Amino acid sequence: MRKSDILVIIPAYNEAESICQVVDNLIQHYPQYDYVIINDGSKDNTSELCHHNQYNIVDLPVNLGLTAAFQTGLRYAYEHGYKKAVQFDADGQHLPEYIEDLSKKMDEGYELVIGSRFVTQKKEQSLRMLGNTLISTAIKWTTGQRIKDPTAGMRMFNEELIKEFAQNINYGPEPDTVSYLIRNGVKVAEVQVEMQERQAGESYLTLSKSIRYMLHMFISIIIVQNFRKRG
Repeated sequence: MRKSDILVIIPAYNEAESICQVVDNLIQHYPQYDYVIINDGSKDNTSELCHHNQYNIVDLPVNLGLTAAFQTGLRYAYEHGYKKAVQFDADGQHLPEYIEDLSKKMDEGYELVIGSRFVTQKKEQSLRMLGNTLISTAIKWTTGQRIKDPTAGMRMFNEELIKEFAQNINYGPEPDTVSYLIRNGVKVAEVQVEMQERQAGESYLTLSKSIRYMLHMFISIIIVQNFRKRG
């Protein structure tokens, strides 16, 4: 039963080591928000733990990837009438105390609000941050708007975008989609947040995968999004 206008969407793939800590923190300290876990065909006991603890969970039958899990979450938000939905990591990196800040910013008239590490803080000098800067530059070139933390995964969507993402299969939670939406007149803002290191488990993004991802995003933003049509 819906008790909030805000839904926290938690995609999870093999997050058994951290999922209980993340969800219990929400339940105990932020009961004003609803949540749903989208278990993306985990091979560990993520699903078993969630069901044992009677968490609100949707199980995908196989591993379909982050985009499918994310879209499933927004479909859930749309079907249950939520006004706002926030993408939230299952590994403990995102902090729920910033959800209110994203919501307040959205109330100023924005349709998509990004929880950014770099609104008031400077980026560290690293290969990973070089890729982040490259994508930020590509978005600036193609939209005229500077997004300081385009790879940030904590994003809040308003009711209209929830519906649009729920009904369009090719909308993913990636920087090229953010760029595409800005090009199409969607009002996007960033709010300064703090993030923790992954609390348990290992990221699927190795250095080589990270480099390929950044290059893919850059090419998509500069070239591919020119041919994309908004449904």
